[in-house]
Amino acid sequence: MIDKTPMEKQAVKDARRPFAAVLTDLGLMAPFHDRTAADIDRLIEACIDGFQDSVRRQAAARDPLDDEVPF
Repeated sequence: MIDKTPMEKQAVKDARRPFAAVLTDLGLMAPFHDRTAADIDRLIEACIDGFQDSVRRQAAARDPLDDEVPF
Protein backbone atom coordinates (compact mmCIF):
# COMPACT_ATOMS: atom_id res chain seq x y z
CA MET A 1 0.00 0.00 0.00
CA ILE A 2 1.14 3.51 -0.75
CA ASP A 3 0.71 6.74 1.16
CA LYS A 4 -2.65 8.16 0.18
CA THR A 5 -3.16 11.73 -0.90
CA PRO A 6 -5.62 13.83 1.12
CA MET A 7 -8.18 13.34 -1.68
CA GLU A 8 -7.75 9.55 -1.60
CA LYS A 9 -8.07 9.53 2.20
CA GLN A 10 -11.31 11.50 1.93
CA ALA A 11 -12.62 9.20 -0.82
CA VAL A 12 -12.07 6.12 1.35
CA LYS A 13 -13.79 7.86 4.27
CA ASP A 14 -16.69 8.86 2.01
CA ALA A 15 -17.03 5.22 0.86
CA ARG A 16 -17.81 4.05 4.40
CA ARG A 17 -21.48 5.08 4.27
CA PRO A 18 -22.33 3.27 0.99
CA PHE A 19 -20.32 0.26 2.22
CA ALA A 20 -22.40 0.21 5.41
CA ALA A 21 -25.60 0.55 3.37
CA VAL A 22 -24.74 -2.53 1.31
CA LEU A 23 -23.79 -4.49 4.44
CA THR A 24 -27.16 -3.55 5.94
CA ASP A 25 -29.07 -4.47 2.76
CA LEU A 26 -27.35 -7.87 2.73
CA GLY A 27 -27.98 -8.45 6.44
CA LEU A 28 -24.25 -8.48 7.14
CA MET A 29 -23.88 -5.39 9.32
CA ALA A 30 -23.79 -7.21 12.68
CA PRO A 31 -20.27 -8.69 12.27
CA PHE A 32 -18.94 -5.27 11.25
CA HIS A 33 -20.81 -3.15 13.80
CA ASP A 34 -17.97 -3.04 16.35
CA ARG A 35 -15.13 -2.72 13.83
CA THR A 36 -13.01 0.39 13.87
CA ALA A 37 -12.97 2.92 11.05
CA ALA A 38 -9.44 1.70 10.26
CA ASP A 39 -10.72 -1.87 9.83
CA ILE A 40 -13.49 -0.72 7.50
CA ASP A 41 -11.02 1.41 5.55
CA ARG A 42 -8.80 -1.66 5.07
CA LEU A 43 -11.73 -3.54 3.54
CA ILE A 44 -12.57 -0.64 1.24
CA GLU A 45 -8.93 -0.23 0.22
CA ALA A 46 -8.63 -3.97 -0.52
CA CYS A 47 -11.61 -3.71 -2.88
CA ILE A 48 -10.17 -0.63 -4.58
CA ASP A 49 -6.73 -2.23 -4.94
CA GLY A 50 -8.18 -5.45 -6.35
CA PHE A 51 -10.34 -3.53 -8.82
CA GLN A 52 -7.44 -1.36 -10.00
CA ASP A 53 -5.07 -4.32 -10.31
CA SER A 54 -7.61 -6.16 -12.47
CA VAL A 55 -8.12 -3.15 -14.74
CA ARG A 56 -4.34 -2.79 -15.14
CA ARG A 57 -3.90 -6.49 -15.98
CA GLN A 58 -6.75 -6.39 -18.49
CA ALA A 59 -5.38 -3.23 -20.13
CA ALA A 60 -1.89 -4.73 -20.39
CA ALA A 61 -3.24 -7.96 -21.92
CA ARG A 62 -5.43 -6.42 -24.60
CA ASP A 63 -4.30 -5.71 -28.13
CA PRO A 64 -4.62 -1.96 -28.74
CA LEU A 65 -5.12 -2.64 -32.47
CA ASP A 66 -8.12 -4.86 -31.77
CA ASP A 67 -10.55 -1.96 -31.18
CA GLU A 68 -13.55 -1.51 -33.43
CA VAL A 69 -13.33 1.39 -35.85
CA PRO A 70 -15.50 4.13 -34.26
CA PHE A 71 -17.16 5.19 -37.54
